[in-house]
Amino acid sequence: MTGVTSKSVRFLCFQDGGTKKLERAKISLDDCLACSGCVTSAETVLITQQSHEELRKVLGANKMVAPDQQRLVVISVSPQSRASLAVRFQLNPTDTARKLTAFFKKIGAHYVFDTAFSRNFSLLESQWEFVRRFRAQADSKQALPVLTSACPGWICYAEKTHGNVLLPYISTARSPQQVMGSLVKDFFSQQQPLLLGPGSCTTAVFSTQHLTPDKIYHVTVMPCYDKKLEASRPDFFSQEHQTRDVDCVITTGEVFKLLEEEGVSLSELESAPLDSLCSSVSAQEPTSHQGGGSGGYLEHVFRHAAQELFGIHVTEVTYRPLRNKDLQEVTLEREGQVLLHFAAAYGFRNIQNLVQKLKRGRCPYHYVEVMACPAGCLNGGGQLKAPDMPGKELLQQVERLYSMVRTEAPEDVPGVQELYGHWLQGEGSEQASRLLHTSYHAVEKAGSSLSIRW
Repeated sequence: MTGVTSKSVRFLCFQDGGTKKLERAKISLDDCLACSGCVTSAETVLITQQSHEELRKVLGANKMVAPDQQRLVVISVSPQSRASLAVRFQLNPTDTARKLTAFFKKIGAHYVFDTAFSRNFSLLESQWEFVRRFRAQADSKQALPVLTSACPGWICYAEKTHGNVLLPYISTARSPQQVMGSLVKDFFSQQQPLLLGPGSCTTAVFSTQHLTPDKIYHVTVMPCYDKKLEASRPDFFSQEHQTRDVDCVITTGEVFKLLEEEGVSLSELESAPLDSLCSSVSAQEPTSHQGGGSGGYLEHVFRHAAQELFGIHVTEVTYRPLRNKDLQEVTLEREGQVLLHFAAAYGFRNIQNLVQKLKRGRCPYHYVEVMACPAGCLNGGGQLKAPDMPGKELLQQVERLYSMVRTEAPEDVPGVQELYGHWLQGEGSEQASRLLHTSYHAVEKAGSSLSIRW
């Protein structure tokens, strides 16, 4: 059978001569990530290689070999996923973090970290980058606005749909997931002694050499499927060690599947202490940051820029909603003059409007926190759904539990300055640039595509 079109009416034609009128296809903005930039077959393969089944294979393989042949399994959990699981199991965020640590170690993981720690570096690098670009705007028309880069869905859209038009404006700071990849595969691997011979923890023989990155299997738990594509980018692959910074990304929903397959209820598990990347840092409870469930980039950069550029201490950031709740503005004024003009644009309808303004040279903002999902990362496609609860009510509960966690300013977090000094060789160093920043690439469209208006 074949499909034919006549006068814009579609029919399905059967071999016996019969026809059936088809319903008009309806595609909303929420259905499409990036027009003419859909997931390719190669990307589909990359996504299928990252699943909770792959994690199971690695854990199973570890059980079949001697300790010195095992891969060290490290799991990094995002605060957004933690909040979603907390709602499902009716736990507070701290208990969720501890019970999740116990579960992962029960099935064979060696370490469980919180990506809120790596987010500190992403926020700090974003703050310093904005100040540099603000001061350089007189010399470069493309210095501003700065568009955030933590959302891989937005990055996919920018690279595939608008290419070199948008890329100069996008922040080069790595997302918390990919900063955690650098921390685990570069810093943490150097802290792990190489096991030379089999035995228990008390009888094993260790080398003075450290563990190489390819001996670590790094898994992240994320609220978003697009994080799988982000982890698969060539930019985050080590040619020297033939390994990725993040080997596998599983969504919140896939963690729930793991729990179901193991016959485990998170609420019934005993707690286990959280692990810490630094010996000088205690990880007794999870932490987070001010500024909302997508990481607080706008708020942290705004406060820092106000102080650094204009000597103004901002005690409270006031958001002004525009045409919808996913488009908000923040301004810094002095004597009637606007000094800083920031915005948060969530969802592709708002993103498309932002892009059109930028292409026409009419974008009024210095900085925009851009997220593909309406309501941001707490509403990511990989989060848990509740069939018996309206989506709006579920999101409100996730937001409430997410905000219960103690917040810290990234510059005040124990261990961060220590790592900048010893691991990264100082702020603004080549080492920091290599491990905490990245670049973007325009993707050529494969063949012709339909001209679709948003």
